[in-house]
Amino acid sequence: MAECARCSEGCLHKLCMHKVPIFSSLNQEELLHFASLINHGEYKKGEPLFAEGDSPDALVIINEGSVKAFKITPDGREQILYVFSDGDFFGERDLFGRLAAAYTVEALEPVKTCSLSKDNFHKLLHAYPDIAVKIIEELEARMARMEGALQSMGVRNVDSRISALLLDFADKYGAAVPEGILIRLPLSREGMANYLGIARETVSRKLGQLESEGVVRSVSNKSILVLDHDALELSAGISS
Repeated sequence: MAECARCSEGCLHKLCMHKVPIFSSLNQEELLHFASLINHGEYKKGEPLFAEGDSPDALVIINEGSVKAFKITPDGREQILYVFSDGDFFGERDLFGRLAAAYTVEALEPVKTCSLSKDNFHKLLHAYPDIAVKIIEELEARMARMEGALQSMGVRNVDSRISALLLDFADKYGAAVPEGILIRLPLSREGMANYLGIARETVSRKLGQLESEGVVRSVSNKSILVLDHDALELSAGISS
C-alpha cells in the first residue's frame, strides 16, 4: 500500500475520508491534514483483505468497490455477515480492544481502500473525540441490523427474507430510473443465499416468482430492476 504524502483540495473529493460519515466533523483543512496519514490499497476480485483471526492493525475504509465479510460454519458453509461498500469501514476490533478479526474480508470486485494505522487512528481520536462517538454509533447500528436479521430469520418466512434483502439492496445500491429502482447487486445469487443462510435454488425460485408477478425484472446477473416497490414491501411483510 502506498502512503498519500500530498493531497490538494482538488483531489480531496476522491479520498475515503471525504466519503465516510464518521469524519463529517472534520473541516476541509483538517481533512487535508489527515489525508497525509492515509495509506492506499488495491485488491482484485476474490482477493482477501484479511482473514478471520488476523490482526489488521488498521482501520480500513472502502473507497471504491465492495467486499464481503464472512465466516466458515462448522459444516464448511460460507456465512456472509456483512457487505461493505463505498464509505464503510472495518478493522476496528484490533484498534479498540486488541481483538483478532472476527471474520474474513474478501473483495467482491476490484476494490480500492484507504487505511489509518493504529497509531494515526489513536491520534485522530485524541484530537477529535466526536469521531469516536460516531464510530460507536455506527457499530451499534451494525449490531442492531444483525439482531434484526437474526430475528427476521425466526419470524419471517424465506420468501419474505429474500424480498427484505432486495429492499435493503435497493436502499443502499439502488438508483432511480424511469421504470423504477435499478439495483447493482453487490452479491451473486449464491452470495445472497449465503447471506440469508438458505439454498441458492430458493433465491432463484423467489426471484423468478417476483419477476413473473411483475414486481422485479432481471437485467443481468448483477442488476435487478424493481418495478413495484410497494409490492416488494408487501412480499417482505412490511406495511407501507
